[in-house]
Amino acid sequence: MGLFDRLRGDDDGRVVFLGIDGVPLDLVEDHPEVFGNLTDIAETGSGGRLESIVPPESSACWPSLTTGKNPGATGVYGFQDREVDSYETYVPLGRHVRATRLWDRVTDAGRDATVLNVPVTFPPSSRVQRMVSGFLSPDLESAASDDDVREVLADNDYAIDVNAKLGHDDDKTEFIENAHATLDARYDAFSHYLDQDDWDLFFGVFMSTDRVNHFLFGDYATDGEYADEFLEFYRVLDEYIGEIRDALDDDTTLIVASDHGFTRLEREVNCNQWLAEEGWLSYGADDHDSLADIDGDARAYSLIPGRFYLNLEGREPNGVVSESEYEATREELISDLESLTGPDGRQVCKRIVKGETVFDDDEIAPDLVVIPADGFDLKSGFGGKEAVFTEGPRNGMHKFENSLLYSTDPDLDLTDANLFDVAPTVLDLMDVEVDADFDGESIVS
Repeated sequence: MGLFDRLRGDDDGRVVFLGIDGVPLDLVEDHPEVFGNLTDIAETGSGGRLESIVPPESSACWPSLTTGKNPGATGVYGFQDREVDSYETYVPLGRHVRATRLWDRVTDAGRDATVLNVPVTFPPSSRVQRMVSGFLSPDLESAASDDDVREVLADNDYAIDVNAKLGHDDDKTEFIENAHATLDARYDAFSHYLDQDDWDLFFGVFMSTDRVNHFLFGDYATDGEYADEFLEFYRVLDEYIGEIRDALDDDTTLIVASDHGFTRLEREVNCNQWLAEEGWLSYGADDHDSLADIDGDARAYSLIPGRFYLNLEGREPNGVVSESEYEATREELISDLESLTGPDGRQVCKRIVKGETVFDDDEIAPDLVVIPADGFDLKSGFGGKEAVFTEGPRNGMHKFENSLLYSTDPDLDLTDANLFDVAPTVLDLMDVEVDADFDGESIVS
């Protein structure tokens, strides 16, 4: 809704949603001096914990947050999914998302939506007002919905993502500079389109937060070398959120939310290596680097993040676990997973979830999903790691429990709120009525 719509007396709600990928509630609440604007929003509006989804991975989270549906309905479970009736895998993109997106419902209701940098939205939709696809887009030119948008992005030195490879360097100076440049350009582009004031829903995501957390969260947690730089990055982000809030009129609701939380990473856990050592997984050749290389004796395999599949007859091409053996075999795998401990003696698996309890019936849904204990990051490569427990360049990992939601609306009830509640809440705030079966519900009280 632009200025002229408001002058005509159209008083339907407007919403600005800012995603801050992977920002944990604890970080904000522990540092009110860094997050002065978010702290003020919580005090004058609403703020608190938002439970993530199973599995808490960005590629699965954003489709669920923007549809109000679980991965069994969206069809996206992580950065890598399995083809039906095949061991071939693919990287899910926006075109793979089966459930209806929030902005499409807004558009269907005759309202306008600007959508910028949301992960898993490539290729950009031509149905909405304007869109820039986010994470997993191949390049900036194809991520923009039209030439006008491309020109604006170019003028603002916009980048789809932080250069994560820089985070692998021992000296993180260039990585930090690149993260700030990406954040600054994202804010400039957001501000440009917010100033257009021609939208009813503005939906933009800052994903550089996730990148900074992956490579610097350990420094923050241990007061390490880059702890100050970590907090300074967030001080700038909070300033940008404050500037956006101050520019909005009283009839526009601001929502700031993360898709999952974060914690310190201490050990990577190579799940397929563990399955191989425990006799669950074997390969048809010494040279193996993909799911397609497992052999007919394999009873289970894993895909990131923490998804475990039985090699089931009738579902997998060379399945060896029969339907009659399914439950007993799954319970055996659960028992083995529960006994998995790290080098420090701690149990790796904090919670083991059966697929049918959290996903709609879907042929590629995992049989089990493991939510790990803090510090254990579950990996699922097929390259034959030499050890189950290894260390990599990252010192931060995703966490299920501590995502967040802040809003200028004081009437949001965040008691037991979760990611599935976001889409119906935004539609409620915008007075958009839809006939849809969401997995969540509006938290407008």
